[in-house]
Amino acid sequence: MPPAVRALRGATTLDADTVEQMQERVQALLREMLRRNAVHHDDIISIVFTATDDLHSMFPATAARPLGLGDLPLLCARELDVDGATPRCVRILMHFSSDRVQADLKHVYLEGARGLNDELKT
Repeated sequence: MPPAVRALRGATTLDADTVEQMQERVQALLREMLRRNAVHHDDIISIVFTATDDLHSMFPATAARPLGLGDLPLLCARELDVDGATPRCVRILMHFSSDRVQADLKHVYLEGARGLNDELKT
């Protein structure tokens, strides 16, 4: 099967809205997403980050750049403010090129985000 654009999802939470927590948790989530799915830097097309309204210490994309992602298109946005949503949550939508089928991808949910989107986890 020829390579196609695939999308991979992930989320994590912070215990506190600090620069250190944002760096630690975003980098851990990205590392795990890349590891579980054998995604290489050159395969990544773009990454979209969302953060809940209670996170202000740092842009998630800025936290990701030390992983060598500074040359990629990274975009941050606000998560919808929905009653009962998981607090202090960062979500990631990564687009990449792969010859794997979408159904074989392993979406990653860490920390307090472990219960989100159970239908997507493997």
